[in-house]
Amino acid sequence: MLFVRGLYNEQALKGNIQSSQTGNLLSGAPLAAGGEIRSGTSIDQLLAQRYGESTKVPSLVLGCEKSNPSVHKNYSMLYSSHISWSSPTTPTPLEIYPALAFDRLFKDEVQRGDQSVLDAVLDDAGGLRRRLSRSDQHKLDEYLHSVRDVERRIDNAGKKGELQGWRPTLEKPDMPRPADGIPQDIGEHMRLMADLLVLGFQTDATRITSLKLNNDHSSLRFPNLGVDYMIHHLLSHSDSADWLKVNQFFTEQVAYIARKLDAINEGPRTLLDNSMLLFCSSMLTGNHEAGQLPVVLLGGGGGRIKGGRILDYTGKPERQMCRLYLSMMDKMDVRLPKFGDAPTALEEV
Repeated sequence: MLFVRGLYNEQALKGNIQSSQTGNLLSGAPLAAGGEIRSGTSIDQLLAQRYGESTKVPSLVLGCEKSNPSVHKNYSMLYSSHISWSSPTTPTPLEIYPALAFDRLFKDEVQRGDQSVLDAVLDDAGGLRRRLSRSDQHKLDEYLHSVRDVERRIDNAGKKGELQGWRPTLEKPDMPRPADGIPQDIGEHMRLMADLLVLGFQTDATRITSLKLNNDHSSLRFPNLGVDYMIHHLLSHSDSADWLKVNQFFTEQVAYIARKLDAINEGPRTLLDNSMLLFCSSMLTGNHEAGQLPVVLLGGGGGRIKGGRILDYTGKPERQMCRLYLSMMDKMDVRLPKFGDAPTALEEV
């Protein structure tokens, strides 16, 4: 484990509400308000653009709570629901159904009708484009880009990615397909999503995964913990023993993932040794304290990260959260001159 203290996201301080603090958590980009939706391409999707062709699923974006399309204090609540962004105007859809996430990873059958629908959409859109204004053409192009991305995923479905000198320790899933629907027990739901994250890595079906355990401004309740009298959002503004219990429950999910990854041997290392698992939140406390963020990095990054340390940037200049992202991308041989509001990586990482 590598504990990192003092990092913050400057753009998230603007607005000081949940919906202005989450949509740029993984990008550091300014968020648009007033009816417009604009953030920035997130680190997971930048990495997926680099490594997506090597695996069946370029990136797996999981969640445990439905996205919220409403508006709060002039900001879209889509910001509260999404940390993964495929482009500055396109939040990556959350998969909250365990069975559908399982199918995405392992189902090889592609209906012929799916391809014909995409062809029809592209043909119709091409004719429509000529009759649109320039701004509407731009919106249509973004939509077509999403359609082409789906088309590429369908085309790649069932194909094996590059093994790059090694084979995954598991070639087929070792767990049954989850039942349809959403588990009513939130603990079971989170554990299923955690299991799918690990399974995706173990089978090399994907190398990039984000898991959002809950929305900011969340409506989740926790009867499994005996905390069913108040939704997560309201509970987060308290300083009660029940709030501590909920936070411990969330942290237990990360420990569960780490233990499972650490139990899988990949040659001289474990899967945890070969991974980077980032656990973070868009604020330090439920009272919107975002001047520093809680950040833990687990895993060895393929031998490139030294754990067992605490890095404290409290009170130091250049403590942008995006500096950590530049460091993480560097471990995966993706080097950018800058990212978000960060001009340089954290050398200590």
